Formats: sequence, C-alpha cells, structure tokens
Amino acid sequence: MSFRRSIYKTPAQLRAMVEPGLITAAALDAVRALIAPGVTTGELDAAASALITARGAKSNFQMVRGYRHTICASVNEQVVHGIPGDRALEPGDIVSIDAGAEFKGWNGDSAFTVVLDDASRPDVVTERRVLSDVTEGSLWAGIASLATASHIGEVGGAIQNHIEANAPDGGYGILREYVGHGIGRKMHEAPSVFNYRVSDPGPEVRPGLVLAIEPMVVIGDQETFVEDDGWTVSTTDGTAGSHWEHSVAVHDGGIWVLTAPDGGAAGLAPFGVTPVEIA
Repeated sequence: MSFRRSIYKTPAQLRAMVEPGLITAAALDAVRALIAPGVTTGELDAAASALITARGAKSNFQMVRGYRHTICASVNEQVVHGIPGDRALEPGDIVSIDAGAEFKGWNGDSAFTVVLDDASRPDVVTERRVLSDVTEGSLWAGIASLATASHIGEVGGAIQNHIEANAPDGGYGILREYVGHGIGRKMHEAPSVFNYRVSDPGPEVRPGLVLAIEPMVVIGDQETFVEDDGWTVSTTDGTAGSHWEHSVAVHDGGIWVLTAPDGGAAGLAPFGVTPVEIA
C-alpha cells in the first residue's frame, strides 16, 4: 500500500512550524546586516550557518543532495541557486539571499533581495531597486490573496497582476521553470505554487495549508540557463533578477507568515489584510 501525506497540516503541526520559520528569519537578518561591498558571499553563508546552529537548528539546504552550503547567494544576472564562495560583493550589485532552517523535523524557507549603493551608477541602482520592490510587492500580493482565495491558482494570478501593474514600460519576465511549493516535514513538498496565471485552479485553500511563495522576476526575458556549477540559474540575456520568498500558513483564524517576526503585518497592511497568530 502506498502512503501519501496530506498537504494540510493539523493545528499542532502548524504551531510546530513557527520556530523554524523564526530561525530562518533570524538567519536572513544576520546575513542582511553584513551585506556591503567587499564582503564575500562565503562570509554571508558563514553568518547564516552560525545563527542557525546557535538556535539548535539545521540548514535544510545542506540536506539537499549535493549541496553543502547554508544559503544560496545570487548576484546580478544570477536569479536563484547561486553558490556562495569567494566572490566579493561590489557597489551596485543586486543580491538575492535564500535560506532555510529545519527545527525538530519542521522547515522554514525564505528569501530577500537587496541592492548595494553605487554613486557612480545611480540609474543602474534605481533600475534594480525598482525590480526588487516590484518583486517583493508581488510576493505580498500573493500572500494577501491567500486570505480570500478558494484555490491555490489564485496566488499566481495575484502575483502576475501585481507585476504587470507595477513594472516599468516593457515589463518584466517571470521565471516559468522555477516555482514555489508546499513546505512542512520537507522543505519542498506538494503542491507547486506558480508565480503566474494558470488554467488549473489547483488544490483548495483551507486551514492547514502551508506554502513557500517565491516570485522570481527579471528585468529582461524570463529565459534562463544553469551555469557549469550545476546549480546557479542565470538569465540568458544577462539582465538582473530578484527573488523574494516567505513561508505562509493558513489556519482557522486566518493567515500567518511564518518567516516574518511580525507574521507579515507590515507587508500585508497595504493590501488590507491583518495576519492572525496561530493559536
């Protein structure tokens, strides 16, 4: 007999996912505080590793077969899955950091993007910050949609609508080959969470659902390739990319962003949604 785990968690399981979410958020905060010109992506990785270990958790990225780092650090034309190492950050770089923690068998997963100042290239910095802002806004639009959505497919529609409404003339590319996912006992679980409109409505949105929503958006064409390291996903046309992600729980009282210390209150406020803590 085959066994298939439900995509919906019990209230007790949702409560167990709070701490790994907070540990993931703290690890990303530790990385964010260090980002500056001259700092290497390997140093950022070490900071996240130290924080996760100090909190009694494990890096769930290191549990992925063949990957030995705590974070993914993607710079400029690299959109996701960039491998940290001896690359030193430079003024004007757009940097996306993705990390996750496993604590007592449950997982958190989150990502953010930041653009370093560069007085000599203000136009580049502005262009990249607009990209990051629109991508982050689309993440919150997708999360906010969970408060009223009947099916998961509505999340992708909300993300795409926000991007189309706020991208500069010419629009942005939304990565098609890389999508969000369920999260729980494993970092990557069913169902897939598309960042664009699809015809399939997908599973129901109801209490117990936990999703890692993660729009990946680029200035140019959405076509990408995997670099020779076997991990790093870069744009084919060399344009910059941005990646934002949160793990979000739907429960009896509403929604709660597990990887945001405030449950997502600040990010959801512009959408008229108030998160409710998991009881």
